[in-house]
Amino acid sequence: MSNWTMLTLVGADRPGIVARVTRALYGAGCNLGEASMIRLGGNFTIMLMVGGERSREEVRAALEPVAEELGLRLHLDPVRGGLHEHLVPNIQLRVAGADRAGIVADVTEILADQGFNILELESDVAGDAAKPVYIMNIQGFCDRTLESLEEALSGLASKGISVDVAPIDVLIG
Repeated sequence: MSNWTMLTLVGADRPGIVARVTRALYGAGCNLGEASMIRLGGNFTIMLMVGGERSREEVRAALEPVAEELGLRLHLDPVRGGLHEHLVPNIQLRVAGADRAGIVADVTEILADQGFNILELESDVAGDAAKPVYIMNIQGFCDRTLESLEEALSGLASKGISVDVAPIDVLIG
């Protein structure tokens, strides 16, 4: 049975982070599970499921030299594997509005009330400092109709938030 650990690394973005981290994990005999790695602002963030027979202390020992050299903050948590048990997204939302506090809360509260399970959320700020635009892409699973989601989200237009709802066609073969 494999032990699973959620590895989180955060630091200034630079070339080679993924290569160095994954090489260290491979060298320690670890397996990689699901991952999310992304640049946010000038930072790079890794969330990665690490599996194998190594203890968290052994995983930490393998990664600490790399994390220190690259200036990364390192965090490890035990997690249940759960691979191949997740929902497949069936709905995507594209959200845009003048950047202001509360947009994410406004949209996601409505989605939660509709039973929408957010599986992935990415956001960015575009435009310029004088007129910033907040952009969000959300993928998730919901058994409500597109029309009912659109109706539930329609009130956001009065707050200057545009939301496009579309199905995701996934071919599973």
